[in-house]
Amino acid sequence: MNDNTYLNWVITNTKTSWWHDSADVGELSVALERGAVGVTCNPYLSSVALAKCRPKGDQEIEAVIAQRLPAEQQAEALMKIVVTRCAGMLLPEYQRTGGATGYVCAQVNPSRTGDRAAMLAMARRFHQWAPNIAVKLPGALSGLDVEEDCIAEGITTALTVSFTVPQVLAIAERHRKGIARAKAKGIKPGRCYSVIMIGRLDDYLREVAHDAHPNVSESDIRWSGLACTKRAYQLYRERGYESELLVAALRGPYHLTELAGADVIMSIAPGPQAWFVKDDHPREERIDREVPPDALERLRQMPEFVKAYEPEGMSPKEFIGYGVTQRTLSFFVEAGWKLMEGYK
Repeated sequence: MNDNTYLNWVITNTKTSWWHDSADVGELSVALERGAVGVTCNPYLSSVALAKCRPKGDQEIEAVIAQRLPAEQQAEALMKIVVTRCAGMLLPEYQRTGGATGYVCAQVNPSRTGDRAAMLAMARRFHQWAPNIAVKLPGALSGLDVEEDCIAEGITTALTVSFTVPQVLAIAERHRKGIARAKAKGIKPGRCYSVIMIGRLDDYLREVAHDAHPNVSESDIRWSGLACTKRAYQLYRERGYESELLVAALRGPYHLTELAGADVIMSIAPGPQAWFVKDDHPREERIDREVPPDALERLRQMPEFVKAYEPEGMSPKEFIGYGVTQRTLSFFVEAGWKLMEGYK
Protein backbone atom coordinates (compact mmCIF):
# COMPACT_ATOMS: atom_id res chain seq x y z
CA MET A 1 0.00 0.00 0.00
CA ASN A 2 1.18 3.51 -0.80
CA ASP A 3 1.54 5.15 2.60
CA ASN A 4 1.81 8.64 1.15
CA THR A 5 -1.79 9.08 0.04
CA TYR A 6 -4.27 11.60 1.39
CA LEU A 7 -6.47 8.72 2.57
CA ASN A 8 -3.64 7.22 4.54
CA TRP A 9 -2.81 10.63 6.02
CA VAL A 10 -6.38 11.02 7.25
CA ILE A 11 -6.64 7.65 8.96
CA THR A 12 -3.11 7.82 10.39
CA ASN A 13 -3.10 11.40 11.67
CA THR A 14 -6.72 12.13 12.59
CA LYS A 15 -9.65 10.44 14.34
CA THR A 16 -11.42 9.88 11.01
CA SER A 17 -11.73 6.26 9.83
CA TRP A 18 -13.44 4.67 6.84
CA TRP A 19 -15.52 1.73 5.70
CA HIS A 20 -15.57 0.20 2.24
CA ASP A 21 -18.81 0.89 0.35
CA SER A 22 -19.06 -2.28 -1.77
CA ALA A 23 -19.75 -5.97 -1.22
CA ASP A 24 -17.42 -7.22 -3.96
CA VAL A 25 -14.71 -9.28 -2.26
CA GLY A 26 -12.07 -8.36 -4.83
CA GLU A 27 -12.66 -4.68 -4.24
CA LEU A 28 -12.74 -5.32 -0.50
CA SER A 29 -9.27 -6.88 -0.63
CA VAL A 30 -7.90 -3.64 -2.06
CA ALA A 31 -9.84 -1.58 0.48
CA LEU A 32 -8.41 -3.56 3.39
CA GLU A 33 -4.92 -2.83 2.11
CA ARG A 34 -5.90 0.84 2.09
CA GLY A 35 -7.01 0.74 5.73
CA ALA A 36 -10.76 0.13 5.63
CA VAL A 37 -12.13 -1.14 8.95
CA GLY A 38 -15.69 -2.05 7.97
CA VAL A 39 -18.10 -2.59 5.08
CA THR A 40 -21.30 -0.76 4.31
CA CYS A 41 -23.60 -3.02 2.34
CA ASN A 42 -27.21 -2.72 1.17
CA PRO A 43 -29.57 -4.66 -1.13
CA TYR A 44 -28.29 -2.84 -4.21
CA LEU A 45 -24.63 -3.57 -3.42
CA SER A 46 -25.50 -7.19 -2.60
CA SER A 47 -27.23 -7.54 -5.96
CA VAL A 48 -24.22 -6.04 -7.76
CA ALA A 49 -21.86 -8.45 -6.01
CA LEU A 50 -24.06 -11.42 -6.89
CA ALA A 51 -24.21 -10.35 -10.53
CA LYS A 52 -20.39 -10.38 -10.64
CA CYS A 53 -20.17 -13.83 -9.06
CA ARG A 54 -22.83 -15.70 -11.06
CA PRO A 55 -21.03 -15.69 -14.42
CA LYS A 56 -18.12 -17.42 -12.67
CA GLY A 57 -20.36 -20.37 -11.82
CA ASP A 58 -20.56 -19.70 -8.09
CA GLN A 59 -21.93 -22.97 -6.71
CA GLU A 60 -23.13 -21.52 -3.40
CA ILE A 61 -25.28 -18.98 -5.20
CA GLU A 62 -26.63 -21.50 -7.68
CA ALA A 63 -27.50 -23.89 -4.84
CA VAL A 64 -29.72 -21.25 -3.24
CA ILE A 65 -31.46 -20.44 -6.52
CA ALA A 66 -32.02 -24.15 -7.20
CA GLN A 67 -34.04 -24.44 -3.98
CA ARG A 68 -36.79 -22.22 -5.46
CA LEU A 69 -37.43 -20.56 -2.13
CA PRO A 70 -40.23 -18.03 -1.63
CA ALA A 71 -39.07 -14.70 -3.06
CA GLU A 72 -38.24 -12.94 0.20
CA GLN A 73 -36.45 -15.98 1.60
CA GLN A 74 -34.37 -16.29 -1.56
CA ALA A 75 -33.29 -12.65 -1.41
CA GLU A 76 -32.29 -13.07 2.22
CA ALA A 77 -30.38 -16.29 1.54
CA LEU A 78 -28.49 -14.69 -1.36
CA MET A 79 -27.67 -11.61 0.66
CA LYS A 80 -26.38 -13.84 3.44
CA ILE A 81 -23.78 -15.28 1.05
CA VAL A 82 -22.50 -11.84 0.12
CA VAL A 83 -22.53 -10.43 3.65
CA THR A 84 -20.91 -13.40 5.37
CA ARG A 85 -18.09 -13.52 2.83
CA CYS A 86 -17.29 -9.91 3.63
CA ALA A 87 -17.72 -10.58 7.35
CA GLY A 88 -15.13 -13.33 7.16
CA MET A 89 -12.63 -10.93 5.62
CA LEU A 90 -13.27 -8.35 8.37
CA LEU A 91 -13.26 -10.85 11.23
CA PRO A 92 -9.54 -10.38 12.01
CA GLU A 93 -10.13 -6.63 12.42
CA TYR A 94 -13.13 -7.30 14.65
CA GLN A 95 -11.14 -9.72 16.81
CA ARG A 96 -8.05 -7.49 16.95
CA THR A 97 -10.07 -4.54 18.27
CA GLY A 98 -12.31 -6.51 20.61
CA GLY A 99 -15.38 -5.69 18.55
CA ALA A 100 -14.70 -1.94 18.28
CA THR A 101 -14.38 -2.15 14.48
CA GLY A 102 -14.59 -4.76 11.72
CA TYR A 103 -18.35 -4.75 11.09
CA VAL A 104 -20.26 -5.58 7.91
CA CYS A 105 -23.79 -4.28 7.35
CA ALA A 106 -26.77 -6.51 6.55
CA GLN A 107 -29.90 -4.55 5.66
CA VAL A 108 -33.42 -5.71 6.41
CA ASN A 109 -35.90 -5.92 3.53
CA PRO A 110 -36.65 -2.27 2.64
CA SER A 111 -40.12 -3.35 1.54
CA ARG A 112 -40.82 -4.14 5.19
CA THR A 113 -40.28 -0.60 6.48
CA GLY A 114 -43.11 -0.04 8.94
CA ASP A 115 -43.41 -3.74 9.83
CA ARG A 116 -41.70 -3.76 13.21
CA ALA A 117 -42.21 -7.47 13.92
CA ALA A 118 -40.79 -8.51 10.56
CA MET A 119 -37.76 -6.23 10.86
CA LEU A 120 -36.97 -7.40 14.39
CA ALA A 121 -37.21 -11.05 13.32
CA MET A 122 -34.83 -10.35 10.42
CA ALA A 123 -32.44 -8.50 12.73
CA ARG A 124 -32.30 -11.48 15.06
CA ARG A 125 -31.56 -13.83 12.14
CA PHE A 126 -28.91 -11.58 10.62
CA HIS A 127 -27.23 -11.20 14.00
CA GLN A 128 -26.60 -14.95 13.99
CA TRP A 129 -24.79 -14.93 10.64
CA ALA A 130 -21.47 -13.76 12.10
CA PRO A 131 -20.25 -12.00 15.25
CA ASN A 132 -19.42 -8.82 13.30
CA ILE A 133 -22.77 -8.07 11.68
CA ALA A 134 -24.32 -4.60 11.97
CA VAL A 135 -28.01 -4.88 11.13
CA LYS A 136 -29.16 -2.02 8.91
CA LEU A 137 -32.55 -0.55 9.76
CA PRO A 138 -34.44 2.37 8.21
CA GLY A 139 -34.14 5.76 9.90
CA ALA A 140 -37.90 6.05 10.32
CA LEU A 141 -40.01 5.78 13.47
CA SER A 142 -40.49 2.04 12.96
CA GLY A 143 -36.75 1.56 12.52
CA LEU A 144 -36.06 3.51 15.71
CA ASP A 145 -38.40 1.23 17.65
CA VAL A 146 -36.63 -1.86 16.32
CA GLU A 147 -33.22 -0.27 16.90
CA GLU A 148 -33.94 0.16 20.60
CA ASP A 149 -35.09 -3.46 20.91
CA CYS A 150 -31.98 -4.66 19.07
CA ILE A 151 -29.58 -2.68 21.24
CA ALA A 152 -31.32 -4.01 24.33
CA GLU A 153 -30.72 -7.56 23.04
CA GLY A 154 -27.06 -6.93 22.25
CA ILE A 155 -27.51 -6.62 18.48
CA THR A 156 -25.37 -4.01 16.72
CA THR A 157 -27.27 -1.76 14.32
CA ALA A 158 -26.67 0.78 11.58
CA LEU A 159 -29.55 3.16 10.90
CA THR A 160 -29.71 4.01 7.20
CA VAL A 161 -32.05 5.98 4.90
CA SER A 162 -30.99 8.80 7.21
CA PHE A 163 -29.98 12.25 5.99
CA THR A 164 -30.71 14.81 8.66
CA VAL A 165 -29.74 16.21 12.04
CA PRO A 166 -33.07 15.29 13.72
CA GLN A 167 -32.73 11.72 12.47
CA VAL A 168 -29.24 11.09 13.82
CA LEU A 169 -30.18 12.71 17.12
CA ALA A 170 -33.22 10.44 17.41
CA ILE A 171 -31.04 7.44 16.56
CA ALA A 172 -28.55 8.35 19.31
CA GLU A 173 -31.32 8.85 21.88
CA ARG A 174 -32.86 5.47 21.07
CA HIS A 175 -29.43 3.91 21.33
CA ARG A 176 -29.15 5.27 24.85
CA LYS A 177 -32.53 3.84 25.80
CA GLY A 178 -31.50 0.47 24.42
CA ILE A 179 -28.23 0.62 26.36
CA ALA A 180 -30.10 1.28 29.59
CA ARG A 181 -32.45 -1.65 28.94
CA ALA A 182 -29.55 -3.98 28.14
CA LYS A 183 -27.59 -3.03 31.25
CA ALA A 184 -30.67 -3.52 33.42
CA LYS A 185 -30.76 -7.13 32.21
CA GLY A 186 -27.02 -7.69 32.45
CA ILE A 187 -26.63 -7.79 28.66
CA LYS A 188 -23.79 -6.18 26.72
CA PRO A 189 -25.59 -3.59 24.54
CA GLY A 190 -25.17 -3.49 20.82
CA ARG A 191 -23.21 -0.76 19.10
CA CYS A 192 -24.95 1.77 16.87
CA TYR A 193 -23.90 3.52 13.68
CA SER A 194 -25.91 6.61 12.70
CA VAL A 195 -25.78 7.16 8.97
CA ILE A 196 -25.89 10.51 7.22
CA MET A 197 -26.32 9.96 3.47
CA ILE A 198 -24.69 13.29 2.78
CA GLY A 199 -24.69 13.16 -1.01
CA ARG A 200 -28.29 12.02 -1.29
CA LEU A 201 -29.32 15.00 0.82
CA ASP A 202 -27.39 17.28 -1.54
CA ASP A 203 -29.07 15.64 -4.55
CA TYR A 204 -32.53 16.18 -3.09
CA LEU A 205 -31.96 19.78 -2.03
CA ARG A 206 -30.47 20.57 -5.44
CA GLU A 207 -33.77 19.57 -7.06
CA VAL A 208 -35.72 21.62 -4.53
CA ALA A 209 -33.52 24.64 -5.20
CA HIS A 210 -33.85 24.31 -8.97
CA ASP A 211 -37.60 24.10 -8.63
CA ALA A 212 -38.31 27.01 -6.29
CA HIS A 213 -35.17 28.74 -5.01
CA PRO A 214 -33.14 30.10 -7.95
CA ASN A 215 -31.01 32.26 -5.62
CA VAL A 216 -29.51 29.12 -4.05
CA SER A 217 -26.41 28.29 -6.08
CA GLU A 218 -24.64 25.01 -6.77
CA SER A 219 -21.89 26.17 -4.44
CA ASP A 220 -24.49 26.58 -1.69
CA ILE A 221 -25.88 23.10 -2.32
CA ARG A 222 -22.41 21.58 -1.93
CA TRP A 223 -22.42 22.99 1.61
CA SER A 224 -25.88 21.66 2.54
CA GLY A 225 -24.98 18.11 3.52
CA LEU A 226 -21.73 19.32 5.06
CA ALA A 227 -23.61 21.87 7.15
CA CYS A 228 -25.94 19.19 8.50
CA THR A 229 -23.09 16.78 9.18
CA LYS A 230 -20.96 19.38 10.93
CA ARG A 231 -23.91 20.39 13.10
CA ALA A 232 -24.74 16.79 13.93
CA TYR A 233 -21.13 16.15 14.88
CA GLN A 234 -21.05 19.20 17.14
CA LEU A 235 -24.20 18.04 18.92
CA TYR A 236 -22.86 14.50 19.27
CA ARG A 237 -19.75 15.86 20.97
CA GLU A 238 -21.74 18.19 23.26
CA ARG A 239 -24.11 15.43 24.34
CA GLY A 240 -21.53 12.65 24.51
CA TYR A 241 -23.57 10.19 22.49
CA GLU A 242 -22.36 6.61 22.29
CA SER A 243 -23.54 6.19 18.69
CA GLU A 244 -21.00 6.71 15.92
CA LEU A 245 -21.71 8.89 12.90
CA LEU A 246 -21.21 7.16 9.56
CA VAL A 247 -21.11 9.50 6.56
CA ALA A 248 -22.16 7.85 3.29
CA ALA A 249 -22.95 8.61 -0.37
CA LEU A 250 -20.04 10.95 -1.06
CA ARG A 251 -20.38 13.10 -4.18
CA GLY A 252 -16.96 14.72 -4.27
CA PRO A 253 -13.63 14.93 -2.42
CA TYR A 254 -14.99 17.86 -0.38
CA HIS A 255 -17.26 15.50 1.51
CA LEU A 256 -14.16 14.06 3.17
CA THR A 257 -11.74 16.98 3.11
CA GLU A 258 -14.21 19.31 4.88
CA LEU A 259 -14.90 16.70 7.57
CA ALA A 260 -11.30 15.52 8.03
CA GLY A 261 -10.37 15.25 11.68
CA ALA A 262 -13.84 14.38 12.89
CA ASP A 263 -14.26 11.23 14.94
CA VAL A 264 -16.58 9.78 12.31
CA ILE A 265 -16.58 6.94 9.82
CA MET A 266 -16.56 7.76 6.12
CA SER A 267 -18.18 5.22 3.79
CA ILE A 268 -16.20 5.33 0.54
CA ALA A 269 -17.02 3.39 -2.63
CA PRO A 270 -14.23 2.01 -4.87
CA GLY A 271 -14.52 4.81 -7.43
CA PRO A 272 -14.35 7.67 -4.93
CA GLN A 273 -11.43 5.97 -3.18
CA ALA A 274 -9.38 7.06 -6.21
CA TRP A 275 -10.06 10.70 -5.25
CA PHE A 276 -8.00 10.14 -2.12
CA VAL A 277 -5.31 7.70 -3.26
CA LYS A 278 -4.48 9.17 -6.69
CA ASP A 279 -5.00 12.87 -5.95
CA ASP A 280 -3.66 14.83 -3.02
CA HIS A 281 -5.60 17.37 -0.96
CA PRO A 282 -4.71 19.90 1.77
CA ARG A 283 -3.56 17.81 4.71
CA GLU A 284 -5.37 19.66 7.44
CA GLU A 285 -8.22 19.03 9.83
CA ARG A 286 -11.26 21.00 8.66
CA ILE A 287 -14.09 19.60 10.77
CA ASP A 288 -14.24 22.76 12.89
CA ARG A 289 -14.16 25.17 9.95
CA GLU A 290 -17.46 27.01 9.72
CA VAL A 291 -19.83 26.80 6.80
CA PRO A 292 -19.74 30.13 4.93
CA PRO A 293 -22.38 32.28 6.67
CA ASP A 294 -23.78 33.66 3.40
CA ALA A 295 -24.27 30.16 1.99
CA LEU A 296 -25.98 29.04 5.20
CA GLU A 297 -28.26 32.08 5.09
CA ARG A 298 -29.38 31.25 1.54
CA LEU A 299 -29.88 27.59 2.39
CA ARG A 300 -32.08 28.56 5.35
CA GLN A 301 -34.55 30.05 2.87
CA MET A 302 -35.40 26.47 1.88
CA PRO A 303 -37.87 24.79 4.27
CA GLU A 304 -36.53 21.37 3.24
CA PHE A 305 -33.04 22.39 4.34
CA VAL A 306 -34.36 23.72 7.64
CA LYS A 307 -36.03 20.36 8.28
CA ALA A 308 -32.67 18.66 7.78
CA TYR A 309 -30.48 21.18 9.62
CA GLU A 310 -32.41 22.14 12.73
CA PRO A 311 -32.38 19.64 15.63
CA GLU A 312 -36.16 20.03 15.93
CA GLY A 313 -36.70 20.34 12.18
CA MET A 314 -38.76 17.14 12.07
CA SER A 315 -40.35 14.75 14.51
CA PRO A 316 -39.68 11.01 14.14
CA LYS A 317 -43.19 10.59 12.72
CA GLU A 318 -42.20 12.88 9.85
CA PHE A 319 -39.00 11.05 8.86
CA ILE A 320 -40.79 8.58 6.60
CA GLY A 321 -42.35 11.40 4.58
CA TYR A 322 -39.19 13.44 4.00
CA GLY A 323 -38.71 13.66 0.24
CA VAL A 324 -35.43 11.79 -0.14
CA THR A 325 -36.54 9.00 2.21
CA GLN A 326 -39.09 7.53 -0.15
CA ARG A 327 -36.76 7.83 -3.14
CA THR A 328 -33.99 5.97 -1.32
CA LEU A 329 -36.26 3.21 -0.02
CA SER A 330 -37.63 2.70 -3.53
CA PHE A 331 -34.09 2.47 -4.91
CA PHE A 332 -33.13 -0.21 -2.39
CA VAL A 333 -36.29 -2.16 -3.23
CA GLU A 334 -36.27 -1.91 -7.02
CA ALA A 335 -32.52 -1.92 -7.71
CA GLY A 336 -31.61 -4.44 -5.04
CA TRP A 337 -34.06 -6.55 -3.06
CA LYS A 338 -36.49 -7.31 -5.90
CA LEU A 339 -33.65 -8.30 -8.20
CA MET A 340 -32.45 -10.86 -5.65
CA GLU A 341 -36.00 -12.14 -5.23
CA GLY A 342 -36.25 -12.66 -9.00
CA TYR A 343 -32.96 -14.46 -9.67
CA LYS A 344 -33.51 -17.68 -11.64
